[in-house]
Amino acid sequence: MDTLPGSTGTSQFATLRLERKHPLAIRWLHWVNFPVLFVMVWSGILIYWNDSDNAYRYAHRVYRVGIGGWTLFRFFPDWFYRALHVPYQVTLGLSYHFFFMWVFAVTGVAWVLYTALSGEWRFILPQRHSLREAVQVTLVDLHLRKGLPAQTKYNGAQRIAYTSCAVMGAVMLLTGLAIYKPTQLHLLTSALGGYEMARWLHFWTTMAFLGFFVVHIGQVALAGWNNFRSMVSGYEVQRIDAPSLEQERQTWR
Repeated sequence: MDTLPGSTGTSQFATLRLERKHPLAIRWLHWVNFPVLFVMVWSGILIYWNDSDNAYRYAHRVYRVGIGGWTLFRFFPDWFYRALHVPYQVTLGLSYHFFFMWVFAVTGVAWVLYTALSGEWRFILPQRHSLREAVQVTLVDLHLRKGLPAQTKYNGAQRIAYTSCAVMGAVMLLTGLAIYKPTQLHLLTSALGGYEMARWLHFWTTMAFLGFFVVHIGQVALAGWNNFRSMVSGYEVQRIDAPSLEQERQTWR
């Protein structure tokens, strides 16, 4: 086994071990959904920016922040959709969006079923102290505090983030169906507050997903290669005295 210089104790080295962190199903679903979500966002842009400047400036008020007729700012300036050649590609956008919608739905349902049946949900759902731990983790990331709180597979901030991501996925699917088939699924559309409200929720949930991506990728980069490797190979290098995830899994059976 590899060794790592120790900071305390009589031994000069601390022994390391390989710990199984992410099951194969979790890794497959993670790497499938990652590009699928980006295709969904790109094709969604093609769907909505399919008209002239008038459509951009007046019809798509959901893409701005403001009150009534007053606009504080718009998310996408003119050069953004012109650079992507977005206008008049609605057919292409619809074809991609509706195809990958089913991929997103199937992988999402598969993830929920797997985490529920395997017991992996115990690592993901927030616990009683998760909010307090999330604050502590945020302070550490901002260099206002030293020392992360104790954790098993995920800390409190990760539990809240990943559970929120699952909820956002469900909202994306339901609102997407509501605006895709507002007549056939009128009960769902009405339950979401109508077509315009469903469309509003769909857009802002997409923005929340993009925010999650930025933070997630940044955190993965800061965590280093060991953390990234665990999502590729399934194994992470840990100190021998760290809590064993496999032992915790055994207690579920």
